[in-house]
Amino acid sequence: MAIGGGTGLSALLRGLKHYAGTERLRQLTGVVTVTDDGGSSGRLRREFGVLPPGDIRNCIAALADDEDLLTRLFQYRFPNGGGLLGHSFGNLFLTALTGITGDFHQAILTAESILSVRGKIFPATLTDVRLRARGASGKVYEGESEVGLSGEELTAVELDPGAPPAFPQAVAALETADLILLGPGSLYTSILPNLLIPGIRQALARSRARVVLLLNLMTQPGETDRMMGIDHLNALVRHAGSGVVDAVLVNSTEIPAALISHYAGTYSEPVAIDRAALEAVGVEVHEADLLAADGDLIRHDSEKLAAAVLGLTESVKTVSLT
Repeated sequence: MAIGGGTGLSALLRGLKHYAGTERLRQLTGVVTVTDDGGSSGRLRREFGVLPPGDIRNCIAALADDEDLLTRLFQYRFPNGGGLLGHSFGNLFLTALTGITGDFHQAILTAESILSVRGKIFPATLTDVRLRARGASGKVYEGESEVGLSGEELTAVELDPGAPPAFPQAVAALETADLILLGPGSLYTSILPNLLIPGIRQALARSRARVVLLLNLMTQPGETDRMMGIDHLNALVRHAGSGVVDAVLVNSTEIPAALISHYAGTYSEPVAIDRAALEAVGVEVHEADLLAADGDLIRHDSEKLAAAVLGLTESVKTVSLT
């Protein structure tokens, strides 16, 4: 099972789908946050009262059997058209289907069927939840968009309402998984919102699965400025409890200096890894080449990431990520 949101989770699923249903990966499931309040998802959420579809749309597209016309149509974003400007077809499709059926999960199931996805996508909750955070300065940030641009150390993150029910099928998947992956993705706005749901957090604690944190390559401006790998782990511990993470997977490939310099203009820097600090709290540290060769972008390579994840499970003949 992979837990997260944003572009990080979809990148991971895009690589893992090639192994889904094989001896190496029996089943593949993604649990996705539903706190997005910006862009197309935020507009649809405000205007139609639906759960934000964007992160779920990206994950469904990532798991599509072939990135053919239907998949490209699902991801198509309208470049103009007044009210359509900025919306993606997939977001509108999921919103319309939710209105017809009255069931957001049924909309997801229909999209999965149309795109012949290799895996399952579950929302973390079907409750309309909002993200809230408090900074070290005492300032309170309301909504995912504000939290992601706080620009200061965040001391607490919570949901409103504070204890939404977890989606039952997501809980069941957690309880039967062999391996649970956290990330990669935005720490406070993609990963933690899922773990703030009591049912998800409790199922994670009950699960016998190995839990691996896939550390980001770069800090995220406004959200994780200057945070090292150990700081990411400590934030998870503060909000989800100690002992939740068994291992971390980090990139071993040196990032070209020219790229680091380019990103410095956005106040983003490589996430520093203090291996001794991580191991001192009982967490295994695994390294692999995870860097994509992608021009001016620093990001995970989907295929390398999937191979590294499955490499962590070599002692298990068949793995279930559900």
